[in-house]
Amino acid sequence: MRDDTPGLESPPPPVLSLSGAVKTFGPVVALADGTVEIRPGEIHALVGENGAGKSTLVKILAGLYHPDAGEFEVEGRPVSFRTVADSKAVGISVIYQEPTLFPDLTVAENIFIGRQPRGRLGLISRNEMRAQADRLFERLGVPIDPDRIAEGLSIADQQIIEIAKAISLDAKVLIMDEPTAALSGVEVDRLFAVARNLRDRGAGILFISHRFDEIFALTDRITVMRDGRYIATHDTAAVSAPEIVREMVGRDIAQLFPKEPAEIGEVVLEVAGLTRAGVFADIDFEVRAGEIVALAGLVGAGRTEVARAVFGIDAYDRGSVRLLGAQVRARNPQAAIDAGMGFVPEDRRKQGLVMDLSVTRNVSLTLRNTLARFGLINGARERREAAEWSQRLQVKTGSPDYAVSTLSGGNQQKVVLAKWLATEPKFLIVDEPTRGIDVGTKSEVHRLLSDLAGRGIAILMISSELPEVLGMADRVLVMHEGRITARLDRADATPEAVMHAATASMEHSA
Repeated sequence: MRDDTPGLESPPPPVLSLSGAVKTFGPVVALADGTVEIRPGEIHALVGENGAGKSTLVKILAGLYHPDAGEFEVEGRPVSFRTVADSKAVGISVIYQEPTLFPDLTVAENIFIGRQPRGRLGLISRNEMRAQADRLFERLGVPIDPDRIAEGLSIADQQIIEIAKAISLDAKVLIMDEPTAALSGVEVDRLFAVARNLRDRGAGILFISHRFDEIFALTDRITVMRDGRYIATHDTAAVSAPEIVREMVGRDIAQLFPKEPAEIGEVVLEVAGLTRAGVFADIDFEVRAGEIVALAGLVGAGRTEVARAVFGIDAYDRGSVRLLGAQVRARNPQAAIDAGMGFVPEDRRKQGLVMDLSVTRNVSLTLRNTLARFGLINGARERREAAEWSQRLQVKTGSPDYAVSTLSGGNQQKVVLAKWLATEPKFLIVDEPTRGIDVGTKSEVHRLLSDLAGRGIAILMISSELPEVLGMADRVLVMHEGRITARLDRADATPEAVMHAATASMEHSA
């Protein structure tokens, strides 16, 4: 195993070591040099752009894929996995971003499914199962009722249950794959406390995330991958974020937020008194041509709900939405589209794309009325329109006829943007535009948003990433508990000002 940062003391032997792993699918090389080493009692980050080979490497560790070449050892012994059960049997567990618990079973039943403790007569001992689950949660420092039905639990609680299941199996290595993507700040803090607790008890943790603040706050070492190959491993304390970015993308990104000045024009969107009981109240704001307005705030502040109401997806009780001076009909997305709105949703896979359809079909979904004649789609025009926008946004795909599910997360996001830009909108809502995509693609999306503003499109951007808000917005509207608590010009939008307004009530905000 190659380590660019030798320590003064001899490190403990790795609990897991994968070296030179290769995985191909026909002519496609998904992994050319998968290399990672995890020591007991460390949290180890695995970083790289989408398409760098991280997912393939994790699937090899989890037993989903068998490598074509390479050396794989657990606690110094060579291993070869043919199934997920083989991986679990030697102490490797994967905690995914969205756990898959059985919703109708209790928490304890989910932890011990298939291996429930039994009493003297061979019957399942629910008391013993409950007691063991209690001990697991006590060890993790998280109070969860073992008798609670899993349905309705938060993603954060479901992840803790998956971790409890892993340690009940004496897992030596936990792989956390984008575990914080759907969590609030408080939930992230709790997950990090659990991870540190496990590390201090000797477990090895592989942590995969695109969020550099989390990586530098939590991990001990970082392994970088690019284009399916191992690049380097560093002690986290001895390396900087720009250095990691340079290794990830193979070039310097001098500016992650390439915001260019744009000429601010007339008012395009005007929202007045928008209210939905129990969700948001008295929402007033404008967005002008060429302007990027960020809607900031903590998870649950009501930002997405406001955007969905503006676009006509959800109803509102009172207030008005005007585009270029004309009233936009409420609860009617088609009316919003016809008026010149576009909406890139937060969950691109469930709400922005039809995953089984081709790239071409997804891009043309918003154009079907204009592409149809006598009820039939003009296939040649459809392909031309899709090809033009795919080329403009530099969507990387083997063929426009491939299903969009085969693309990386960043390229899927580009397809969603292409779909809406093809309608030539006057106003565009982008909800969490870079969530779950790598740093290189983030820069491309940011540059695209800046270019769109430069062409006179008014943009409302919702983002939970404070650097993105501060780096891209001309103005920042901060929400707290369904109300706008601050309106900040770019020059006044500091991290402290935004966070104060996001956590304080209206009465205490400036």
